[in-house]
Amino acid sequence: MGDIARTTLASDQVAAAVSARERRQPGGSGLLLILLGAVFMTTADNSIVNVAIPSIADALHTSGGQLEFVVSGYVLAYAVLLVTGARLGGLYGYRRLFLLGVAVFTVASLGCALALNPISLIVARIVQGFGAATMVPQVLTGIQTSYDGAARTRALSYYPLALAGGAAAGQVLGGALVTLNPYDIGWRSVFLVNVPVGAAMLLVGAVRLPMKNNRDGGRLDLMGAAALTATISLLVVPLILGRDYGWPLWAWIALAASIPALWLFLAVERRVAGRGAQPVLQLGLFSSRPVAWGLAAHAAATVTYAALLFVLAIYLQDGLGKSAFYAGTALISWVIGFGISGPVLRKVPARFGPAIAPASFGLLGCALLGVAVEGLTFTPQGPALAALLGIGGLGMGAGFSALVTQLMAAVDRELTSDFSGVLSTNSEVSGALGIAVFGTLYLALAANGDARISVAALTSVAASLGTLAALAAVAASRAARLARIHRDFRWASVA
Repeated sequence: MGDIARTTLASDQVAAAVSARERRQPGGSGLLLILLGAVFMTTADNSIVNVAIPSIADALHTSGGQLEFVVSGYVLAYAVLLVTGARLGGLYGYRRLFLLGVAVFTVASLGCALALNPISLIVARIVQGFGAATMVPQVLTGIQTSYDGAARTRALSYYPLALAGGAAAGQVLGGALVTLNPYDIGWRSVFLVNVPVGAAMLLVGAVRLPMKNNRDGGRLDLMGAAALTATISLLVVPLILGRDYGWPLWAWIALAASIPALWLFLAVERRVAGRGAQPVLQLGLFSSRPVAWGLAAHAAATVTYAALLFVLAIYLQDGLGKSAFYAGTALISWVIGFGISGPVLRKVPARFGPAIAPASFGLLGCALLGVAVEGLTFTPQGPALAALLGIGGLGMGAGFSALVTQLMAAVDRELTSDFSGVLSTNSEVSGALGIAVFGTLYLALAANGDARISVAALTSVAASLGTLAALAAVAASRAARLARIHRDFRWASVA
């Protein structure tokens, strides 16, 4: 009888463990595919549109300003509403907001494809940005709430693969669609491709996403959301548009106004929290020193990533006279390195986990400084540049994946939605800042210059970015030490 009782008890324990695991991982790999599919689709869409811009200009006879807003309208709407989208996911459940975001994005993509003039295209692109800002913040929330331990680490390791894969697929697919011109519909095909993909994600997501998921309830803090939207708009709009308009006075006024707007937002959020209501952003998230240092490392590394890709495209085409196809394929090694970092990372022994992000950002810095050293002796291009970019992409991808894993371990589960929105916003603002600062620096140094001057400009920018990557490594090291995650940090198994 004792053996039978022990056997029964063991069976009950196994069943309970399996049941608990199923509750934590309701969708398995299918759920992960849907969540990361949203990241892939939004990243690919931005790359596709950039490739199709010349065709759009010819077909719709757009002005320079209108063409700028075809690209920036999407980015602005996306960046400004990320935190609010994350908060809505916390209030009403990430499943509902994710599916809503996919639906809006898909319908807006159809609207872009059917646009008859520049204004209707710009409006549809802004709505696309709203949809992306609604669904993307739910991705990390879904991973955090649906997976635990090694499964969560494995899921997070595929996040950079979705980012890199989307960027690469966008460039390749955009070029192919514009060149092949299927059904003679021209640039419209780059938007129509989102429609069947989005429809499939809606159908599968309705089945695979868990019906019950963490939600806070309550109502949206409208005053806080408005104050936050104003703050981010005052910061992001001049960063995205200022360079193209020659940094006019309004851009500097907006940047300066973002500081008191931030103060107002913080005051509103403290008052809302003091009344016991739910603020649009839990300010307690920033009281965690590991999170603060981790976000600083993430911002510094993202600046290098966005700035390098922007500067390289100009350097190779305008500086060296290479084709757009050459400039696009030159970045393939970076994308490959970025994409394989997740699977490679999972093979690293757990005891080295806290050191991965600092070491990876250090590797990124070495690659960037390598580009600068090559510029002092040769013209950075060809296999040597590709090799350095591959190393840099590996460092960036591994550092990003490890850092997000560490931050997720340091963030309380009830702050998951806030963290997801803050991380995505941090990425968008940092990318815009990198392009604004280092893009402007490169263009100033290489103004009206030949290949030799362009090489010198790239060398200066690469050296600056390498230094910034080193600072990202320092901040990541500080975050890891403060979090003390070495006690419970586990990488996913290779299986």
